[in-house]
Amino acid sequence: MFHAMTTQAFPTPGYVFVHELQDIETLNHRAMNKELEVSAVSIHAYPEIADDYALMNCGASMGEGYGPMIVAKAGTSEEEAKMNPIAIPGTKTSAFLGLRLAWGEFDYVVVPFDKIIDQILDGRVTSGLIIHEGQLTYKNHELDVLLDVGKWWNSTNEGWPMPLGGNVVRRDLGQSVMEDVTKYTKMSIEYAISNPKAALDFAKQWGRGIDDDTNRTFVQMYVNERTIDYQDDGRSSIRKFLRDGQELGLIRKDFDPNSIDFIGA
Repeated sequence: MFHAMTTQAFPTPGYVFVHELQDIETLNHRAMNKELEVSAVSIHAYPEIADDYALMNCGASMGEGYGPMIVAKAGTSEEEAKMNPIAIPGTKTSAFLGLRLAWGEFDYVVVPFDKIIDQILDGRVTSGLIIHEGQLTYKNHELDVLLDVGKWWNSTNEGWPMPLGGNVVRRDLGQSVMEDVTKYTKMSIEYAISNPKAALDFAKQWGRGIDDDTNRTFVQMYVNERTIDYQDDGRSSIRKFLRDGQELGLIRKDFDPNSIDFIGA
């Protein structure tokens, strides 16, 4: 998403964008501290930062019939997984909220997202909630999928895509700057989709050893037409995801999902 705007592939008069790559849970907490002007965050975390950040209408990561998964060694039952602590990538991730909506209460342990599969294979945990390219690479380790949270959300919510990540821009920059930054972000996404090779090569630098085919497949899952515009059903899905989270007590009660800005919509 950010390849073009951070490599000066097109002019951004008056703005210089610097790319900082960190895992999503770290970015969630940095946003809570108002450290960054622009950031990717989990939709689950957005209500915690909504007073300080507006959500862009571009930059969506949404599960269209797929999403975070609970995986375990072959032969592990769903009941066995639920009886033991589940490795999760963070309590503010959308994956965690989605799993809580699907499975209710469960014991968990927070593990860096790129270490979860290793901990399952080592026997330190029985199952884990995998995100990012783990949704593809788990097959290389002969693990079974006990639940695809994205599919669960789609099937129980009118076929709407599962909200996962979004881009935010800090409110104290002012409305004009927020709109400019959103415009350039959208242009960057459109540029990457139209010029995929350069953007894929850029993304692969942080692909944790994945091959070109896996890199391409994963990026196309989460950078597509939906990323340019959430669309009506995407915006509706986000609002319902957060309302459902409020009913569980995982989202602040005083947050109004209908108040979300969606800058650039």
